[in-house]
Amino acid sequence: MTLSIVAIAAIVALALLAFTRQQTRRIEQLYPAIGEMVDIGGCRLHCVHVPGSSEADLPPVVFIHGASGNLRDQMAAFRDRLEGRADLLFVDRPGHGWSERGSPDNRFPDGQARAIAALLDHKNIDKAIIAGHSFGGAIAAGMALEAPHKVSGLLLLSAATHPWKGGIDWHYTLSALPVIGHLFTELLVMPAGLWRIDRVSRCVFRPNAYPPDYLRQSATALVLRPHAFRYNGTDVAHLHEYVTRAAQRYATIAAPTVVITGDYDEIVSPDIHSEALARDIANAQLLRIKGVGHKPDFAATDLCIAAIENLAGRPRDLAAEAASLQRRLASMAT
Repeated sequence: MTLSIVAIAAIVALALLAFTRQQTRRIEQLYPAIGEMVDIGGCRLHCVHVPGSSEADLPPVVFIHGASGNLRDQMAAFRDRLEGRADLLFVDRPGHGWSERGSPDNRFPDGQARAIAALLDHKNIDKAIIAGHSFGGAIAAGMALEAPHKVSGLLLLSAATHPWKGGIDWHYTLSALPVIGHLFTELLVMPAGLWRIDRVSRCVFRPNAYPPDYLRQSATALVLRPHAFRYNGTDVAHLHEYVTRAAQRYATIAAPTVVITGDYDEIVSPDIHSEALARDIANAQLLRIKGVGHKPDFAATDLCIAAIENLAGRPRDLAAEAASLQRRLASMAT
């Protein structure tokens, strides 16, 4: 009887492993690397560099994606709207998308910030506006701490930057564990993730419109690959430790900063993070938008672009534009 149970368990495990391997190959074929691999010393980062035109009117802009994402997410939100106006650099964070993981320091946002700063050096970008969404906001702020000479401005979108009470979702903790995490990500994440990926993505956008082609545009399924899911879990598992010490340094950030958040954000609390950022960073402008969830990059794209223009020194009344957006969202909701 015991041997039968063990045999059945082994067969199930082998079937799940085979399914994960097959789906990993399928996902990688669907969403191959679309940029270039840049050796920054110690690892190679995957990035898409879109040069500005001869009529570019903005400084370079670097986009940093959040947890469970890759560079295609921010490309879907911003590339079409900004192409030609500036040098645009979209980057897969270390261990995400098609980037290699590199140093153990890349478990923390400051390690990833230094890696992206090194990428800017290799791309001959002296200074840039750094736009970070969610977890990417912690890295963007980290760049202003670790490599302030590379940062001309900060755009922090629903950024996760301050310590919070409570824990994190169980799957992040489990996937970051040494042995159990490998079994979890090799056997269970892929089937469960494919089943839930659309539902979870819709929750991230709530209450705003969910782009009908979002999963294809963003290639979110890349995170379901075992190594990517483990790196993602490790990042999130170390975030609280990092922001607890980093938040004490935010007052030293001198770069012009715009913080955009939604009052409906159920993923990253505006009260704990964005409000605190506006308090800690001198002269930071906070735009808290009624009716917006965790994806202001999609739900408030025009406002984000206006903020980039403002950070570049162009006069934009961001408060008025935020009020206009709120009225438009309210009318759509009725």
